[in-house]
Amino acid sequence: MRLAWVVATKQKNSAPASRIYAVIGSDEGQVREESLRLYRELTGGVDDEFTHETIEGQASNADQADRIIGQTLQALQTYSMFGGDKVVWLRNVSFMGNERTAEAESVIARVEELGNVLRAGLGSGVSFLLSATKIDKRRSFWKFLESHASVSVFEKIDTSREGWEEEVAHLVLEKAKDCELEFEDDAMELFIMQAGEATNQIVNELEKLRLYLGDRKTVTVADVRLMVPLSRVGVVFETGRALQTGDVERAIALIDEQLEQGESGVGIMRASIIPTVRNLFMARILIERAKASAYNYRDFETAVNRLPASEKAWLPQKKSGDGVNVYPLFLCARGAMSFTLESLEKIFHLTAKTDKMLVSSGLDEKLLLHRLVTEIAIAAAPRKASSRTA
Repeated sequence: MRLAWVVATKQKNSAPASRIYAVIGSDEGQVREESLRLYRELTGGVDDEFTHETIEGQASNADQADRIIGQTLQALQTYSMFGGDKVVWLRNVSFMGNERTAEAESVIARVEELGNVLRAGLGSGVSFLLSATKIDKRRSFWKFLESHASVSVFEKIDTSREGWEEEVAHLVLEKAKDCELEFEDDAMELFIMQAGEATNQIVNELEKLRLYLGDRKTVTVADVRLMVPLSRVGVVFETGRALQTGDVERAIALIDEQLEQGESGVGIMRASIIPTVRNLFMARILIERAKASAYNYRDFETAVNRLPASEKAWLPQKKSGDGVNVYPLFLCARGAMSFTLESLEKIFHLTAKTDKMLVSSGLDEKLLLHRLVTEIAIAAAPRKASSRTA
């Protein structure tokens, strides 16, 4: 792979002696997978209603929540029918977040009652496992879990944060390994943009690819395009990729598809074309002046970070304010190798002119976008066969 992927986001406390466990987080797939793994570990693979108890935590109103907690309390306070250790799993809880049911006073009181029973200590050999996608961290029940339970937190990756693509990539690689699949570099980038950040969706799309590929193990761009639905983020990414590679036919098809779905020409321009042209231009400058590698992310990042602060001020900055947002520039770096700096400068000005015409001229949006895309493709064509040297 071209990127050195970062470690997946996951928080975990060390297991306490109290034998209380909680698996929490907005990533439903990870929560379900980890809680099931932990349940099997705690039960030794013995899963029957006489030895252990699993209680479904889905409640649509306060009365159902009250009944579920009552069942849980009863299960915690009784021993296994045949003796030995007992695991009580309160699964998929839906009334401990900030939902309407969770805000009911009767439910808050019952959750506190559950907390008090856990604080008092469980009987010998009894373990408690809680799994939920939402939990109100302002309440005392959560504070108790934090300090007295083994807590694993799996939050969905935040796609508004810089570097989210690397986090998703690590997750995809991990799940792909389970399916015995490998990705070509470009296929990985496209899959990330189209499959999204949710573990459930990633696993589902990987399973589809595995079935489609049969004995073949390497996923290509064509495979992803064929099998993985094109999300809005994916459309933007694919349009940008087509521009970078001079694939005018693909770019025009994607633009026409978006226009037919009601997207405005200005929206397409500002979501995909302008960012792509801008990043191509910046990436080309970095390749030439900072000697940044277009084929290795860490080398590219190191070269950018070596630049004096005065030479990095014009580059896109992270929202956190602690440096250059390098990753989007790197994604355009290989595409930038197909252009000269002079041609990109002309495209930059032409893009700005086209954007202004889309806003003020009243000319046909499709015609303006097609013409711009064609100009970009023509500018890229002479250097398509360029080598890996800048």
